[in-house]
Amino acid sequence: MKYINNIKSLLCGSLFLLAGGVSFTSCTDWLDKDPDSIVAEDEAFKNFRNFQGYIEEIYSLIPSKEMVNYCTAWNFGDDAVHNPEGYAHMDHQVDLGNYRNWYTNGQCWLNGSRSSLWKNSWYCIRKCNMGIKNIDSLIGTDEERDILLGQMYFFRAWWHFELMCYFGGLPYITEPYVDGHIPELPRLSFQKCAEKCAEDFERASELLPLDSKEWDETLVGRDNNTVNNNQLRVNKFMALCYLGKCYLWAGSPLMKEFEKASRNEPYVLLGASQGGANAKTYDYDEKYCKLAAEALGKALDMVAKGQVNYKLAEFKYSNIYDHEKLETADDSYSQIFYTVSDGWKMPGASEAIFRGSHPGANSSNWNCTKIFGPKVAGLVEHDNIIHHPTGNLIDQYGMANGQPIYLVENGHYVINPKAEWDPEHPYKGRDPRFYHDIVFDGFHYVLKTDALNDAQKEHEYCSLYTGGAMRSIDNGSSTGYFIQKLVPHQCNIGDKWYDWGYNLQTYLPYMRLAEIYLMFAEAMAAFEHEAIKLKQKTTYCPSYSALEAINAIRDRAGMEGVQENFLDTREHFIDEVRRERAVELSFEGFRWCDLQRWLLLTEPPYTEKYSHEFERLEKATWFKRNDPKNARVGNFHHETLITRPLEAKHYWFPFPEKDVYLYEGFEQNPGW
Repeated sequence: MKYINNIKSLLCGSLFLLAGGVSFTSCTDWLDKDPDSIVAEDEAFKNFRNFQGYIEEIYSLIPSKEMVNYCTAWNFGDDAVHNPEGYAHMDHQVDLGNYRNWYTNGQCWLNGSRSSLWKNSWYCIRKCNMGIKNIDSLIGTDEERDILLGQMYFFRAWWHFELMCYFGGLPYITEPYVDGHIPELPRLSFQKCAEKCAEDFERASELLPLDSKEWDETLVGRDNNTVNNNQLRVNKFMALCYLGKCYLWAGSPLMKEFEKASRNEPYVLLGASQGGANAKTYDYDEKYCKLAAEALGKALDMVAKGQVNYKLAEFKYSNIYDHEKLETADDSYSQIFYTVSDGWKMPGASEAIFRGSHPGANSSNWNCTKIFGPKVAGLVEHDNIIHHPTGNLIDQYGMANGQPIYLVENGHYVINPKAEWDPEHPYKGRDPRFYHDIVFDGFHYVLKTDALNDAQKEHEYCSLYTGGAMRSIDNGSSTGYFIQKLVPHQCNIGDKWYDWGYNLQTYLPYMRLAEIYLMFAEAMAAFEHEAIKLKQKTTYCPSYSALEAINAIRDRAGMEGVQENFLDTREHFIDEVRRERAVELSFEGFRWCDLQRWLLLTEPPYTEKYSHEFERLEKATWFKRNDPKNARVGNFHHETLITRPLEAKHYWFPFPEKDVYLYEGFEQNPGW
């Protein structure tokens, strides 16, 4: 896809304004607007209904990472690989160090052909600034004014922050520039830009309703008939959570090491391993991390006291492999990511905090429902593009006893003797989330076989051992695994869950409650150097200590908490917080940003992607009668698939060349 828009055209180009007959009942109604609803700005901003209609477009432009094109990619870390037919996708281009490919890669949500973080960000930032500038044109109540301003401040910060995660510090745009004029604003460091985001998130938190329930109770909600339809609208709790995330990112080792945060000076290229980046990976900026802990702790305290309508989704299954929840469970962990036979209900359960607009009926079918499973014998329809998890990701899932399988020592993975992991039974006694998320050898993949032909029936159970039928590199898995966390394994030619009648809807939230617990634990450990204090509640959050926060996530999954051998030093505790992020947030698009901000992206062993190789010792018929996790295997070992040639410049994506030539003060990222 041709790269057309640059910052200048997006910030200064003409802006159509929405008003008139816009419905306020859904974030997606804007997409069905009548041409007559595009009117002049004096009409768009004159009353709440029109003004809110103008803001609705911003909701509709939040990119869906899963649906940016018919087959997209969003996992750029050490957690995922494509089969060869998907090598043009951005995740494989990152593996090659070819970051410039994002300019033209229509399969990447950074600049996708259907939805683009880059283009939508600059456009929506301008919309926010235009709306803020025209707020005095509103004829309405104080409540209406506050709600409108709160949304625009939130989104101005959110779009800046999402760009910063990939491109580093930016000029923070607070004016709606016109007539092709952009003042020559210098790029701020990440930390200084984060401070600007924080100011807007704080403003938003002061102005917005607390959550969707409070939205329903406002006069705005009642008068505009949006009661029970405000779950996707931004609120005070969201703003508080993003405030904490913004500060934690600003305080992370990369932002402290790579940017001259205290002075507005040009970026300089630093070596990734000046004394070893690993040596600096625990070196956080304590000032920002304390601010993060304050905001995130406040949010968790609200959850603990039942002040907001967010809670952790339940992890209670009668059949975890098939994601069958217990009848007594209110919702399920799986429903965070997809819903089935529920009238195309938006996924998220009780846990999703921030999402884009509802993608609409059957919107997942030609996007993400057919890109995770085996294509052997046409078992999953569509083309041969498959996203599958690396052995690296599988090894992050530890044991149910709370111990990790591997430790990192001198750039290598070594077995943790306290894990009690048996390489002859590699899938036994694992973290319960492993059985929910991962498809492994012997897994019963197709449950309904009546419609299968003879060739397909041979693959009812997965053959993912070395040399197995599903280990072919072109239409199977090169690593020995598939993933079903985001899309259930029943999306296949036999079970047909991706057919219209099942109402399967998928959506990947940008933020969910589990991440708030994990960020709070990390923020506390970033500045609390005495490990014993991580077990104690503080004024940052009266309801949770850092240890209790991470253990809340493990308790939900039914596994042991952080073990004592990781509570002896603050660094060991941080290691477990980071592993917990890798597991709990697996395949949700966070891993690259995490390795990046921890200064680990260029460091072994995180630059290597590997497979698991092993011999199957059980007969094929054994799996029809036994649980596959109990299978015995032989010669279990790793094989390197890819070694990523990443260096210091790869900590940030490059800007398009036409943008860095806009003016002298807008510099390219170092090394590009």
